[in-house]
Amino acid sequence: MPARRITALTDRFDRAARSDGSAPAASQQVPVIAVDANGADLGPAEVAAGANIAAAEGVRILLFGPAAELGAAGPGIEVVDAPLSIAKEGNPAAAARANPDSSIVRAARAVAEGDADALVSGGSTGAALAAALFNIKRDRGILRPALAALIPVPGAPVTLVDVGANIEVRPEHLVQFAFMGSALAQVVHGVDDPRVALLSIGEEETRGSPLTIDVHARLTAAPGLNFVGNIEGHALVEGHADVIVTDGFTGNVALKVMEGVSDKMIALLEQTAVSSTRAKAGGLLMRPALEAFRDEIHPELAGGAYLLGLRKIGVVAHGRFTSRGFAHAILLAARGVSGDVTGQTHDALERAGALRKPGGALSGSGSTVSAQ
Repeated sequence: MPARRITALTDRFDRAARSDGSAPAASQQVPVIAVDANGADLGPAEVAAGANIAAAEGVRILLFGPAAELGAAGPGIEVVDAPLSIAKEGNPAAAARANPDSSIVRAARAVAEGDADALVSGGSTGAALAAALFNIKRDRGILRPALAALIPVPGAPVTLVDVGANIEVRPEHLVQFAFMGSALAQVVHGVDDPRVALLSIGEEETRGSPLTIDVHARLTAAPGLNFVGNIEGHALVEGHADVIVTDGFTGNVALKVMEGVSDKMIALLEQTAVSSTRAKAGGLLMRPALEAFRDEIHPELAGGAYLLGLRKIGVVAHGRFTSRGFAHAILLAARGVSGDVTGQTHDALERAGALRKPGGALSGSGSTVSAQ
């Protein structure tokens, strides 16, 4: 996809999330993004192609991967030969420790040492999380990082957090996820006073697991958070909330289901448009509108998930993305740097008293359980 098309989609998606319709403010300093090209389903060359698209938009990129497979690097891209991949390892933490020369660890180290401003991974979530935790490290007062993904709902984009970083969580983790998601929605997507909901099996505060019932009470009492209560799965895409909080297992399943439905819908639309002579004629007339709709609901438009709670920005792209999706992921990371997502998120948590204090407990009236 041409670079100008990527920009048009990105700007349109951002404007849909901003109450005033304006485009995000540009940073005066060109962000440098460290990109791990290993682990993508379509190979390192596909990630490199996405990097070239993003670089054409003015982002500088350090591209880590097998140099022989990455092809020609365009202006703004520096290739770092790092052929070793740990994307498929069964124990990502052990693999990250044992393989300091792997592409994802070297990319994360570049961010930690100040050679890059943000990390983008095109492969395994586990490997990216492990490399980021060992090198970039958690921000002060953060219990656990969380993955926050923007669901591409036309006209009403929703941030879902967590979508895979934490399979098992405690109530205090979800409280922090709520504040991190709210800060992200404000800083990157321009949503004033984001509405935050808790994913459960019923809207009533007494419905759900012991975990969700506990978290509901904590979020209701949390200062500075626009908590609107529980939300059921069918309402994920109905615009009732701007941020939806859940554990990483549930969030990942929900996200994958929505991605699958989007893919199937796109395929059915394309099949229907050529199913008969009459359909082909109508398809020609409808083509511009159908292409715009396809672009709005395509999972690649979101660009992947922010890894929140680190000292610097991390973005995890879906391994099955094409070059378009990886370009969006890199641009998403660049916008996070420009908007100072890390600093803004920390400030929001601090104001709400939702950071862990040196003694191990969370401060603030809404979060009183010890963070052991």
